[in-house]
Formats: sequence, C-alpha cells, structure tokens
Amino acid sequence: MKQLPEEYYQRLEEIQAVDFVLVELTLYLDTHPDDQQALQQFNQYAQYSMQLKQAFESKFGPLQQYGNSYTDAKWSWGTSPWPWQI
Repeated sequence: MKQLPEEYYQRLEEIQAVDFVLVELTLYLDTHPDDQQALQQFNQYAQYSMQLKQAFESKFGPLQQYGNSYTDAKWSWGTSPWPWQI
C-alpha cells in the first residue's frame, strides 16, 4: 500500500470525531426530541461534517460509495486506501 501523508490521518481522525458527536447527539435526540439546543448542535455538527468530508475528498478521494460521495473523472474510488483499510 502506498505511503499516505500525516495530514490524511489527521483529517480522517477529525471526521471520525465529528461523526461520533453526531451519533451521540442522535441518540440523545431520540429521547429528547424537543431539546432545541441539541437540535442546533446537531445541525452545526452535521454541516461541519459535510465540510470536513468535502475538503478530505477534494484532496484524497471519495470516502463513501453508492452516490454518497462524488467521484472525479478518473473513477478514483479504488485507487487510494479505503477508510476502513487504514
């Protein structure tokens, strides 16, 4: 497997951390659906997650498949390590 820059791992870790917050907020909101502050936090983190993923994908390639990530003209889905391979 090709050597990846340290930035790859740093960005991926940040995405994972933000997505973990989204999982926790989802669980909380399942039992507290009227908590406006939690709803606001969820929306902020969801937007931040999308921004992080777009930045990651523009530099390192797609994170997800089946239409969840755009691809470039080279169909680079299989050319870099998939997130679960690192």
